[in-house]
Amino acid sequence: MKSSSSVVAVIGGGPAGLMAAETLAAAGAQVQLFDAMPSVGRKFLLAGRGGLNLTHSEPAARFASRFGERSAQIGPWLDAFGSHQLREWAHGLGIQTFVGTSGRVFPADMKAAPLLRAWLHRLRASGVQFHMRHRWLGGLEAPSDASMPGRTLRFATPAGETALRADAVVLALGGGSWSRLGSDGAWVPWLADLGIDVAPVLPANCGFDVGWSNYFAERFAGQPFKSVAIEFRDSRGRQFERRKGEFVATATGVEGSLIYAASGLLRDEIAASGSATLTLDLLPDRSAAQVLAEATHPRGSRSVSGHLKGRLGLDGVKAALLHEVLGRDGMHDMEKVADGIKALPIRLVAPRPVDEAISSAGGVRLEALDAGLMAHAVPGVFCAGEMLDWEAPTGGYLITASMASGVVAARGALRWLERSGR
Repeated sequence: MKSSSSVVAVIGGGPAGLMAAETLAAAGAQVQLFDAMPSVGRKFLLAGRGGLNLTHSEPAARFASRFGERSAQIGPWLDAFGSHQLREWAHGLGIQTFVGTSGRVFPADMKAAPLLRAWLHRLRASGVQFHMRHRWLGGLEAPSDASMPGRTLRFATPAGETALRADAVVLALGGGSWSRLGSDGAWVPWLADLGIDVAPVLPANCGFDVGWSNYFAERFAGQPFKSVAIEFRDSRGRQFERRKGEFVATATGVEGSLIYAASGLLRDEIAASGSATLTLDLLPDRSAAQVLAEATHPRGSRSVSGHLKGRLGLDGVKAALLHEVLGRDGMHDMEKVADGIKALPIRLVAPRPVDEAISSAGGVRLEALDAGLMAHAVPGVFCAGEMLDWEAPTGGYLITASMASGVVAARGALRWLERSGR
């Protein structure tokens, strides 16, 4: 590759775009990075507000399995830049990391801003040029002379429309969640118009609507369900194995880490069947026999709520949910109460909107790209990050694979430029 004369445009300043820019600049390409927002890494910074979960320390094979039906395609990305490489990369920026009790990996100070500042300093020092408030207008114009290389990109800026010719383009436009930070999914029809196959953008790691009674919604929205377990089997036989954790009641339904973990299956089942019913164990540390014995123990003059609190420690939002599902009559059948405590059916009727989700699924189908993430329909154009058709659970998997895809797309662009003699 004629690296000193090759201009590569990277559109999108999230982790995938920044990693692509770093990889390209290290090989000597002239990198021009564009973002519609006033600064880069805005979603990255917000995600790190409560402690930046960079990656996960579990073994590589287990890590790769977290991507479900896309594990086979994402595995090679992780071979290029996996959890170990990400930690070494952070250390190279002067950011030490540690492994938490859950196996998740965090910066030593738990903050995103120092890492991003060090990263941007290194990118600028390597020659990457940043263009903020440049909103790509969707075109990838080929030159009228077929013998001329590259494509022309047009951007809307505060000073008016501007254009850039690039030898290769890396699109890292984000998914559809948190649009106020720049990931608005506006690119979907633009790429479809270019002949790139795009799956509908859907919410991932999201909450769900249940349709609580007014009483429950008004009194218990925001209350956490702690030390519970859920499981779920969909109509195709796919299963979310029983898992302990916690989640939160919202005004319309449920959200939180335990719900997010099952959200892909739940979302798809709702799309296929109109609803999805998960099974909730309110007291996972007690056996069904123990719960039945305590629930059916004579309660004398005590109320049902007082009896359940005294015998099983069940009160607050857990007791209220039991009443919400079983109803007044069901709460006076203590065998039904015992069954409900151990296996309460919670019917979910809709995922929350994609803009509320932590991340999104859908996007550019991997089948529309080659192994280097170049679009078959538009040679010289590469795609990376959350705009691709994959999803990951929380726990550092999303950011790791996004950055890995940036590395893969950049390397693909470098190989393509070399083959093209540019």
